[in-house]
Amino acid sequence: MGGLVLRGKSAVVTGSTSGIGLAIARRLAQQGANVVLNGFGEARAIDALRSSISKEFGVLVAYSAADMKKPDDIIEMVALAEREFGALDILVNNAGIQHTAPVHEFPIEAWNDIVKVNLTAAFLAIRAALGGMMRRNWGRIVNIASTHGLVASVEKSAYVAAKHGILGLTKVVALETARTGVTCNAICPGWVLTPLVETQINDLARRESISVESARGQLLGSKQPSMEFVAPEEIGGAVVFLCSDAAVQIRGIALPVDGGWTAQ
Repeated sequence: MGGLVLRGKSAVVTGSTSGIGLAIARRLAQQGANVVLNGFGEARAIDALRSSISKEFGVLVAYSAADMKKPDDIIEMVALAEREFGALDILVNNAGIQHTAPVHEFPIEAWNDIVKVNLTAAFLAIRAALGGMMRRNWGRIVNIASTHGLVASVEKSAYVAAKHGILGLTKVVALETARTGVTCNAICPGWVLTPLVETQINDLARRESISVESARGQLLGSKQPSMEFVAPEEIGGAVVFLCSDAAVQIRGIALPVDGGWTAQ
């Protein structure tokens, strides 16, 4: 993929003020796409982030404070992209939250919130964006699922259910757009080295009085055969590929980027 493969395109990436979402937004910008960032954070820090991405890659960068639990916010986020950039060509549903507890103790409010943010928000964003994509006969929808869209882990009932749901939604949208220039796919990351995961590693090391390296191995060893974390930038690279012309006949897939987790 030579050159700027997404020059002139415009993207929304939910949950993109940090972590995986930010890495995706940066990779899309690097390939020439204008980007709407979305997520929580201090206003000054978000302004600085917008400015730095815009200057580094020579693209337009906007920001939506849309709360993924609020349908009207999500609809307005899509409308913002269309107002600012004239079109929304690429939608990356990345925002997600987590809570762990056994099923019989799982708080109902936590279940509802996880399903809202991890599944319903993606449906609402796709619903809002798809009409314009279909009219223009070009669009890329990429849902960031998880290995937990393919397999389960204990104490993650809501997250696993929502991520399995995302894969079902992905397939339906792919079928409904199969004869158009719009594609819909999902990426299923395994353990990704984000600031959140680094905190988990440090906490584990402290709690069990072991080295940080041992804690990393313990976290990876139970799931990820490569014994290496996925880098957020690798998820960004996979998104760029799915948005490129090379992937036009890739439709409705769940692409694991998981160091062999789901090969077991």
